[in-house]
Amino acid sequence: MPEVLTAPLVVEFPFTRSLGPVQSAFLTGLRERTVLGVTASDGRIVVPPVEYDPVTAEEIRDLVEVGTGGTVTTWAWNPAPRRGQPLDTPFAWVLVRLDGADTALLHALDAPGPDAVRTGMRVRIRWAAERTGAITDIACFEADGRDTGAGAGPAAAPPAHNGRFADPVTGITTPARLDYTYSPGAAQSRYIQALADRRTLGERCPSCRKVYVPPRGACPTCGVATDTQVEVGPRGTVTTFCIVNIKARNLDIEVPYVYAHIALDGADLALHARIGGIPYDRVRMGLRVEPVWTEGARHPNHYRPTGEPDADYDSYKELI
Repeated sequence: MPEVLTAPLVVEFPFTRSLGPVQSAFLTGLRERTVLGVTASDGRIVVPPVEYDPVTAEEIRDLVEVGTGGTVTTWAWNPAPRRGQPLDTPFAWVLVRLDGADTALLHALDAPGPDAVRTGMRVRIRWAAERTGAITDIACFEADGRDTGAGAGPAAAPPAHNGRFADPVTGITTPARLDYTYSPGAAQSRYIQALADRRTLGERCPSCRKVYVPPRGACPTCGVATDTQVEVGPRGTVTTFCIVNIKARNLDIEVPYVYAHIALDGADLALHARIGGIPYDRVRMGLRVEPVWTEGARHPNHYRPTGEPDADYDSYKELI
């Protein structure tokens, strides 16, 4: 039985988005230590503001300024903060209904322990020392020493706000990241370990006889274990492909380049890999390719043309 592998894995996809007039005003306001909400069609003040009414779906633009203090409506203690969270010491996630608002804002509450947090407690915003026009301009909430027990009393109607600030924020980059430990399981561990010996190992279904590469441990069609190893390739056929024109972060490959599905000889499932050694605009379906290994690598760096005639469409049409 081969060693089952594990490795840390990070999935990260920051993306840049533009802001409409409502979100632009909200984030620009945070930069200026001002919290804005929006008036819904039923008169409720929604914070954070939305661009379309949550009940009628009508566009809403009437901005109002709400308070920087509020009441905790519910909470959950976070004993072990993770990378990228608002605080690096244990804290509470809280929903806070700011004074003048009718909905609650999710953020962090800096508290010495869970016994110091309760529904109905009064809190206030702790502003970040440097503000750029992002939700992180609110560093966190902190207790303000007043506790209503059941929530704040009626508040005066919040003042209208035109949403106009100097140098408004018009776009933001939103981080998205997931850190976890991945275990490929026994079948893919065998596959990865074979790649280190420059062999490609698939597994055959005992029922339909298809050979899956990379192996999954079970046939997705028949639902039975695939416990017979089959060496395939190393050559194969491009079944379909795409041209990549956007440079990926931390990936040292010049664009444009081609990423393709490749049906290795003897396999019944196409794997995906980069195509090199040929101009991107000459890659085509049916192109015969072979792996290119770099010194010390555990997997092929890319696939290149073999110089063979293109494969006939009927030989790979079921693998597209």
